[in-house]
Amino acid sequence: MPGIRRSIYKSPAQLRLMLEPGLATADSLDAVRAAVRSGVTTLELDALAEQAIEARGGKPNFKLEPGYHHTVCASVNDEVVHGIPGERMLGAGDILSIDSGAILKGWNGDAAFTVVLDDPSRPDLVAERRALNEVTEQSLWHGIAALSNASHLNQVGDAIEAYILSRGEYGILTDYIGHGIGRRMHEAPPVFNYSVRQKGPEVRPGLVVAIEPMVVSGSPDTYVRDDGWTVATEDGSSAAHWEHSVAVHKDGIWVLTAHDGGAAGLKQFGITPVRPA
Repeated sequence: MPGIRRSIYKSPAQLRLMLEPGLATADSLDAVRAAVRSGVTTLELDALAEQAIEARGGKPNFKLEPGYHHTVCASVNDEVVHGIPGERMLGAGDILSIDSGAILKGWNGDAAFTVVLDDPSRPDLVAERRALNEVTEQSLWHGIAALSNASHLNQVGDAIEAYILSRGEYGILTDYIGHGIGRRMHEAPPVFNYSVRQKGPEVRPGLVVAIEPMVVSGSPDTYVRDDGWTVATEDGSSAAHWEHSVAVHKDGIWVLTAHDGGAAGLKQFGITPVRPA
């Protein structure tokens, strides 16, 4: 019996149900961001993220992924995504990416940020990593801004790639991309971080996607470590990862995983996000 094909577009009522899991995800990242310092372990950060999600009545949706047992993915230095939290202590100069997600009343949120720890003894390394991080974060906002007035989804990838290439010699991962989000954390459609020939689906009210550029300072070639999860750069270059879940609705767009709906990040483009009614 053929499977039922679900629409990629949510109803206004469904969009409203996605607000709380988005905020729970944002809370978890805020809790981690406030605790990042040299000497803290990634497992300690994982516990803080879980507490923040549960405080809002949600559960970590990463734990629903078969074989994964943590609230966040914590990727350090040459690790791009899917790093497993553990007893590793963060050190001066590290670049850390935290990816987190929450499920609440059957709906999902998913977001990520990257931070670079200070290291006065290695100013050049810190400057290089902070430049990479800034380019990656801004590429995300360029993608979200493009979504606000795009006719088709793959214009997002055009905007992300164009911005990154305008900023220097960076590698854009092509093996790992963004995705639709809703009842499941990973849904159709795919969200590319680079230009492709296809237009992709129409951008119209009800579309909800997780946009997540992953950018490296060297070659975009990666491999999966022996733990079966952690994706690292083959050449050992640094990596950064930023992500937000974003809803398109009849009155505009709203970044579900930002407390301000994306207002601060979109201000530079003259875009004011509107909360779904």
